[in-house]
Amino acid sequence: MFKRKLYGFGAGLIVSVSLTGFAIAQDTTQKTTTKTVTKKEVVQNPDGTYTVIEYPVGKEVTVELTPNNVQGAKGWARVMRTNDGTSVSVDLSGLPADAESYYVYAVDPNGSATLLGPLSIEGSAGKATYKTPMSRFMLVLSPDEGLTSVARDTTVVFRSAVPTGFAVVPAGITGEENQIAVTGKVTSPYEVPMISSLPMNETTEMRIQFSGELSNLRAKAYIKPRTEGSTEIKMRFDEMKEVPRDKRFILWLVSPDRKYTKLGQVVNTGQRDEAEIRGETALNNFGLFVTMEDTEVNQPTGTIYAPVIR
Repeated sequence: MFKRKLYGFGAGLIVSVSLTGFAIAQDTTQKTTTKTVTKKEVVQNPDGTYTVIEYPVGKEVTVELTPNNVQGAKGWARVMRTNDGTSVSVDLSGLPADAESYYVYAVDPNGSATLLGPLSIEGSAGKATYKTPMSRFMLVLSPDEGLTSVARDTTVVFRSAVPTGFAVVPAGITGEENQIAVTGKVTSPYEVPMISSLPMNETTEMRIQFSGELSNLRAKAYIKPRTEGSTEIKMRFDEMKEVPRDKRFILWLVSPDRKYTKLGQVVNTGQRDEAEIRGETALNNFGLFVTMEDTEVNQPTGTIYAPVIR
């Protein structure tokens, strides 16, 4: 589950896919005017709910926080990125008299939410400063605690706007087309072992043992928990020419409460042997697995292949 970060599905995730022999299946949620999405193009929800930007190093950026169904409220954030991380200072005013606290999240281009911290409200106002290692994100404030992703039905009270002079980072761009993480409740009967208590700041290698028509496929997962609270995940596929063409190989993440995230997928074109998926998650206890699917799916339907520690 692996970088534009094993951070969406029940996880806070950033996901990227390096294609060295695959074409990423086009996402059905985000649409663009052309089949091919380049890094210069912007993928943004028409209603403005996607506002991820990349913050420059050494320059403070003032971001308006747009209220959602909070009449008369105003919000601003000052974001300062340095070589040591990013500081986010939030300032709200004009809040409802019954407001007690909100939770501030940084949401990456794949829709994965990382909690920056709570924001206490006193006298219809609130101020707080947070630190994050992230550099590309939008800010979302919600009364809901424990969000790992942000969807259209998520309760949002403030969302960051795009400052003048900044371009929106393409949503989930991982190759020639865009890929968006999908989160949902696992309804399949599959049980996936949870991965936890791995050595901090050390990479643990795991391999996947495939069988049947996939017996020649090779895949390894590299998982590295970091001290700031996120876990970096990278999965590499090899010998792709030896397995069925035009099949989707999908990497999934499962949380302990059986919510899953579709971290990324590749379609085997049969042209090259290798592919790589990168991502992050804010979970410290999760399961990973791969399925081969015939079509676009939002929950696993094929046989599950889970990694084991070597």
